[in-house]
Amino acid sequence: MNTLDNLDNLMQGFADVLAPMNLLLALIGVVIGTAVGVLPGIGPAMTVALLLPVTYGMEPVQAFIMFAGIFYGGMYGGSTTSILLNTPGESSSVVTAVEGNKMAKAGRAAQALATAAIGSFVAGTIGTLLLVLVTPFVVDFAVSLGAPDYFALMLLSFVAVTSVLGASRLRGLASLLLGLTIGLVGIDAVSGQQRLTLGIPQLADGIDVVVVAVGIFAVGEALWVAAHLRRRPAEIVPVGRPWMGRDDWKRSWKPWLRGTAYGFPFGALPAGGAEIPTFLSYATEKRLSRHPEEFGKGAIEGVAGPEAANNASAAGTLVPMLAIGLPTNATAAVMLAAFQSYGIQPGPLLFEREASLVWVLIASLFVGNLLLLLLNLPLAPAWAGLLRIPRPYLYAGILFFASMGAYAVNAQPLDLFLLLLLGLLGFAMRRFGLPVLPLIIGVILGPRAELQGRRSLQLSGGELSGLVGGPVSYTVYTVIGLVLVWPLLRRFASGRPLSLISRTSRASRTSRK
Repeated sequence: MNTLDNLDNLMQGFADVLAPMNLLLALIGVVIGTAVGVLPGIGPAMTVALLLPVTYGMEPVQAFIMFAGIFYGGMYGGSTTSILLNTPGESSSVVTAVEGNKMAKAGRAAQALATAAIGSFVAGTIGTLLLVLVTPFVVDFAVSLGAPDYFALMLLSFVAVTSVLGASRLRGLASLLLGLTIGLVGIDAVSGQQRLTLGIPQLADGIDVVVVAVGIFAVGEALWVAAHLRRRPAEIVPVGRPWMGRDDWKRSWKPWLRGTAYGFPFGALPAGGAEIPTFLSYATEKRLSRHPEEFGKGAIEGVAGPEAANNASAAGTLVPMLAIGLPTNATAAVMLAAFQSYGIQPGPLLFEREASLVWVLIASLFVGNLLLLLLNLPLAPAWAGLLRIPRPYLYAGILFFASMGAYAVNAQPLDLFLLLLLGLLGFAMRRFGLPVLPLIIGVILGPRAELQGRRSLQLSGGELSGLVGGPVSYTVYTVIGLVLVWPLLRRFASGRPLSLISRTSRASRTSRK
């Protein structure tokens, strides 16, 4: 695939998206994605998981046009709750809440929402353009990989997701093991034996990823909120008309670009994510700002940069998801489930087998991003009004929607029972501080890692050396080793200078005495 062919395919994708009916679907996706994403405590992953059943029954092209709007709409909705209610829907929105909520309390909610919306548009557009340019090269690289290389990459995803997220590695590992266990349910692809089905015929095909995602995210969150419910609704800050002055524009445009530069590469890495680039963006803007005294009190740069990094990272996550079939965050994991629900397997051959669908999806991201900007700048006060819904009614609606969506997957009453069990599991994970993403990654990548690992061992006659296939797997295992050893090295490196400093200071005090 060369660049000119990619641009031709992208133009054809735009031609499909800009058909009146498809354009309407993109608008509907943006509206409902933002409407659900703007509800408190709901991040993009939960938004996509909740609304995934809405696309069932559509043609794949129309479904993914709507899906692109839902994806970017959910991303923007999280920033609105962070700014207005100081309630991040996900960890990557935490930094936006730091300065955004301070701006809202200072009567500058309109400016905070505007810089978040425009920053999301700038970062999403640049990130999607980079997606067009970078993904084909990643595909060419992925075609050359063998079973040992894929196994090593999936192992890197497991190690990275348990090491980077959460308060402790042990909790991340426990969450991953839960996901791998759920992924084992069903029939073994090699031996044909049933595993962990408890004699229930409906479990022979495994537990659907959509049921897992909706149960862990939506039902688990609803139960958690119900357990900590306050009887009065949260206090809402008036939004006003979104408008930015000349000084706001001057202070925002450079953070938008710098945040994009941080976000996209981290999103494209198997061990990436949006948390690190948002914190890096915030630290950079604080250091470069001409108004450092405003940080912690409502600096607009502290909203513009991290929000751009968050959205650029979202575009970056689609690179490994489309090219290799590796989801690097919960949202990408749910998107992978959407592909699989249509019998489509992301990976190196996706651009050959489903080229028209992929380029329609990418063109839809551009269109959905523009519609999102045009929609949310004037309608921000309306989204704030949604937050006045009393939480008991709000989460009752979420539970109803989640149950309908889970039942629509297979039309089996058993799925509703599984949804409740998984919701209780999600509640318990929040109670004991277990991160959710490792579980979702384990459910999706666990069976595929097992397949590639067993294939590698079969090719080598059962020798463990078969898991090392070439330079790629050697490099990946080296990275895995560094990820595992790095905390010990960092503790050792930081401990020695501290002890040296303390000895020096004690010696100087003694000499003065």
